[in-house]
Amino acid sequence: MDNAVLALCFEGTIKIGTLAIATPSLRDGAVGTSSVLLGGKYLIAARALAERSAAIFNKMSLVSLNTTLAEGEALRGYSSLLDKVRAK
Repeated sequence: MDNAVLALCFEGTIKIGTLAIATPSLRDGAVGTSSVLLGGKYLIAARALAERSAAIFNKMSLVSLNTTLAEGEALRGYSSLLDKVRAK
């Protein structure tokens, strides 16, 4: 997509999980706006991943997180995957 990033974070079969949206900041170094749209599990991790994705790609970001990992472990793992995508 030219104007947005869609990240589906899941294990096994594709499932929609907690859905968060974020916009990039207008100023360098500042955090943009973010919100959880759906879900009740892993709210902090989904929102943090959406914010990180928006900052990395400087585009609106929609992230779905469905995992069996602990929240902190999921955040670290999926953040590292975003960094690998950015490096390519």
